[in-house]
Amino acid sequence: MATAANTASYDIPKLVGPFRMNRLIIALVMLALAVAPGILGELTRGLMTDAYVQVSSFVAATLLLFYGAERVFNFDIGTSLKNAKGWQVPLSALLGATPGCGGAVVVVAAYSSGNVGFGAVVAALTATMGDAAFLLIATRPDAAIVVLPLSFAVGIISGWIVDAVSGLNMPATNTGQCELAPLIGETRIKDYLFLAFAIPGLAIGVTQLAGYDVEQIYGSVLPVVGLAGTAVGLFIWSTSTLQAMTNGNDSPVTRMAEETAFISVWVIGAYLAYDYLVAFTGLDLETTFSAVAPLLPLIGILIGLVPGCGPQVLVTTLYVNGLIPFAALVGNAISNDGDALFPAIALNPKAALWATVYSTIPALIVGYGFYFLAPGFMN
Repeated sequence: MATAANTASYDIPKLVGPFRMNRLIIALVMLALAVAPGILGELTRGLMTDAYVQVSSFVAATLLLFYGAERVFNFDIGTSLKNAKGWQVPLSALLGATPGCGGAVVVVAAYSSGNVGFGAVVAALTATMGDAAFLLIATRPDAAIVVLPLSFAVGIISGWIVDAVSGLNMPATNTGQCELAPLIGETRIKDYLFLAFAIPGLAIGVTQLAGYDVEQIYGSVLPVVGLAGTAVGLFIWSTSTLQAMTNGNDSPVTRMAEETAFISVWVIGAYLAYDYLVAFTGLDLETTFSAVAPLLPLIGILIGLVPGCGPQVLVTTLYVNGLIPFAALVGNAISNDGDALFPAIALNPKAALWATVYSTIPALIVGYGFYFLAPGFMN
């Protein structure tokens, strides 16, 4: 989860009016798919609605709760990490295990500023599951209860080992060159509008988790909330000058809207990619993956090495749909660094590379441990 933190500065792509060109193109393509005639449009609208009520609304609630508490209690995570001393590794792992990528980004920023050691970075990147954690919590909370604490524990152990073995440590460079994300300022109308759809979306999502038939209960309200909320999110995302993270000085509502919109695009993309592949190619993914079953944990781990949350959300989607085993999911969860790898690469490429290598080792151990010792666990 993104939090009040220093984040790496990025070049902002060319703007077209209030829009970012690359994001505007993606948003327009998604909207065009949603209004397409026939089975394509019907499938797309259904998937967008599912993504919104099953994931986005829960992300919004989580972020609003977290950022609201941060504002109320005036809690500065960066300062706390600096003063934590011997608790830096466990606290960094806890931040990493927090759903989303921002917790790990906080630690990466603190490392670049010289406030925490390299073991803390390894702990955070090993513990984080990135934005895929939101999807897992919303769709398979039973698996999330196992994966997130396990990643947290593995992160702590990995961080302690790195700090204990001097040859594994990597000194910080570019100290003090980490800049705050741009400040948006006053809460905007589109932020409140996003919140207005997220509230009923959460109610629908909770109803669905309770096992009720939401289509029968909510009727035409369901697609209205899902599609309107998705459209507002796409508008916020395509007009934003931010990356995944927000400035801690912005209001909790603004931060919630910006970051939920960012996460939602990845989730929608994963939903569409999976269902389009199944619906329009006739490919039997279950049979295909079964043929390479021993390699699935390794494939999940290797995908985890790819920077960003999109590939990781796709891995979680495959697990939720029963196509890959728990071993592949947990291996991916431990090896993946989510969006936190981007600022790590920008600030200290060598440290980012070694941190990724160090997180791969426990991913192999834990992933294949589950594969061989508990092959049917959580499947």
